Amino acid sequence: MITPRLGCAVPQNRLNTLFIVIDQLRADCVFGGLAAHLKLPNIRALAADAVSFQNHYSVTAPCGPSRVSMLTGQYASNHGAVRNGTPLKRDTPNVATAVRAAGGEPLLFGYTDTATDPRFLEPDDPRLLSYEELAPGFTEVVRMRFESDCTPWEDYLKSHGYDVPPYPELYRPVGDRPDDPALYAAEHSDTAFLTDRTIDDLSNRAPGWFAHVTYIRPHPPFVAPAPYNTLYRAANMPSGRQAANTDWHPFMSPARKASPVASTVVGFPDLPTSDANTRMMRALYFGLAHEVDHHIGRLINWLKDTGQYDDTLIVLTADHGEMLGDYDLWGKRSFHDACFHVPLIIRHPQSETRGVVVTAPTESIDVAPTILACLGIDVPHSMDGRSLRGFLDGAQPSDWRSTTYSELDFGHPINPTAWQTDLRLPLDAANLAVLRKGDLRFVQFAGGLPPILMDVSAGKEDRNLAQDPANMQTMLDLTQQMLCHSMVNRDGTFSRTLITNDGVQVA
Repeated sequence: MITPRLGCAVPQNRLNTLFIVIDQLRADCVFGGLAAHLKLPNIRALAADAVSFQNHYSVTAPCGPSRVSMLTGQYASNHGAVRNGTPLKRDTPNVATAVRAAGGEPLLFGYTDTATDPRFLEPDDPRLLSYEELAPGFTEVVRMRFESDCTPWEDYLKSHGYDVPPYPELYRPVGDRPDDPALYAAEHSDTAFLTDRTIDDLSNRAPGWFAHVTYIRPHPPFVAPAPYNTLYRAANMPSGRQAANTDWHPFMSPARKASPVASTVVGFPDLPTSDANTRMMRALYFGLAHEVDHHIGRLINWLKDTGQYDDTLIVLTADHGEMLGDYDLWGKRSFHDACFHVPLIIRHPQSETRGVVVTAPTESIDVAPTILACLGIDVPHSMDGRSLRGFLDGAQPSDWRSTTYSELDFGHPINPTAWQTDLRLPLDAANLAVLRKGDLRFVQFAGGLPPILMDVSAGKEDRNLAQDPANMQTMLDLTQQMLCHSMVNRDGTFSRTLITNDGVQVA
């Protein structure tokens, strides 16, 4: 039996790794249009002492697919786990399996949602009852399964006297308004609990630990403990972007139906779409993001207080974005930049590059190869992404990509989505791909919907230029680039492997 090469020997002086993923945080909340309204002092202080990648995009959404892509370094079309609940093939290498093969123990603190490969389990295996399972290679330290099992946090709340209702009622605000406080105090929130347990555990670890800390916030339901629920005033929030023509593309009407503003909160099913409600939900989202920032500051201060800050590789990013009411859309199932544009901040303690902003286009599939490269571990051939290690030393590779690419599956095999029913799309045709090049956005649909060409230089994504004869050459060029992208980035697991008379040879 041949064991795939996943990694090389670990260097003697191995770094700690703190790999933080924030759920549903838009890039422009950290550096961009919304950043002026949101205080994130700890994340921005980290950026000032690290390298920030400000043209960074997730290659897919929602949570499950985006995290699988980030961990495996693969485009969704290669790993195939394109929806929450779609299993990941068991033998797909990822950052955790590579680190473990090299002698480390990747630890998971917090949220997870990798659906388990059912081919190797009995039908009654409990791992087949939830999509919120571990990616192969991780050791789960703090269990925070959100929908399916958050027992440690719930038991903690009960120990402090709370009457804990089942999900999702746990996230219903206490009061008559969506922006009333959560039933739990800030010091007992899921974010605070996760941070407390992470610090407690890592305090007893030997140097060289690998910690993947995943915060579920500011993911909906939007409910925040006091004072975060009123930290930002709705009146001070910017309005969502609006389109001159609400239904400028067939995709838009089902999108609004699939994720209305009422879907972001618990207990208010009739919450109408309005500018006032958009501002209120944005204020709650900002409060939750502010809370996450506070606790990330606690983690970083703990590193400094224990003398580990300069021995720790820190990677901070988000799995995907959030429409946040732009074009009356909520969630992360659309082609707009807000769904895919996410922050990425990396601090390598052995690099002298600090406070640098990288504008070269990068993708979430680059995160795993970068972590492995920084740890001196070989990158599996199956990974489509490229290491950003050169950028951390102030150098950009001469052959770096000029585009970013994202995919979105908006169908459902069991419960057909609004797109499937309203547009009569078969399951396999309910998907799209986005190619970004400079200010241009090219969107191709599989189900016969008209392609989209947008120029976002003015900050708007509500006008399709694809049918303008003046843009035909641009459309042809971008179509060819998208086709070439698919051809070049097909599954590379065995692309460098040959079976020969001399046995297995790998280039």
